[in-house]
Amino acid sequence: MGIFTAAAIQMRSTMDPQRNAADFEALVREAAGRGARFVQSPEMTGAMVRDPEARRKIFRKEEDDLVAAAAMRLAAELGIHLHVGSTAILRDDGKVANRALLVSPKGAVLARYDKIHMFDVDLDNGESWRESAAYEPGCEAVVTDIGMAKLGFGICYDVRFPQLFRAQALAGANVLTVPAAFTRQTGEAHWHVLLRARAIENGAFLIAAAQGGQHEDGRETYGHSMIIDPWGRVLAEADHDEPGVIVAEIDTEQSAAARRKIPNLRNARDFAGPTMATQFRGAAS
Repeated sequence: MGIFTAAAIQMRSTMDPQRNAADFEALVREAAGRGARFVQSPEMTGAMVRDPEARRKIFRKEEDDLVAAAAMRLAAELGIHLHVGSTAILRDDGKVANRALLVSPKGAVLARYDKIHMFDVDLDNGESWRESAAYEPGCEAVVTDIGMAKLGFGICYDVRFPQLFRAQALAGANVLTVPAAFTRQTGEAHWHVLLRARAIENGAFLIAAAQGGQHEDGRETYGHSMIIDPWGRVLAEADHDEPGVIVAEIDTEQSAAARRKIPNLRNARDFAGPTMATQFRGAAS
């Protein structure tokens, strides 16, 4: 483990993968120029596309994906770990995965994580989302040792399922990742508190690169990319929804120290599920 500089790049991805790959490259280069050895991009770095017909024309297999190719080239050139928060990947079975990719400083893919929890919701402002209609959910939690840290992977809506991150922390993860494309409504209400809670309850750093602003396909995302320490302190935040870069120092010993102070991972106990209590009404004596 060790001390290193991490960066989260905030984007406003369009429907054009080529343009997004160029924007991604420029922001990654900026982050590396500021000393980052680990760089994370948001969910759906490759393209933000709502229309099903347009998605079918745009999405490609991993070996043909423009952002994946750019990530492997940039990671090797810059000597960094590069985490594509996610991009849409056409699987061999014809289904589409919302997939994170972690690329090593040698340009090799170290880990893949397919988003597990699908954003199927109806919001009170009229927004309705059915992510499961477009993407095939993953089924496996992922933790990867990159030498300077052990990373646990999540994507956006996954943050509302604390059991995923608890499993990763118990497997040794001391840096949790939640790249996202949070809607403005849910972001304003829950983004900060959810991210800080996941960091605090697991005694881990948390890095969350976000999409932000009004997108070409009509959606609006919240922005506010953040890096949080194991005590729940916000180390860096993009306090807006514009594209940009934030950086912060990660010292994984702080995760170990937080877990020594509040050893809730160690103190957790198994318990039986709840039963419905019935009210006893005794007869008057």
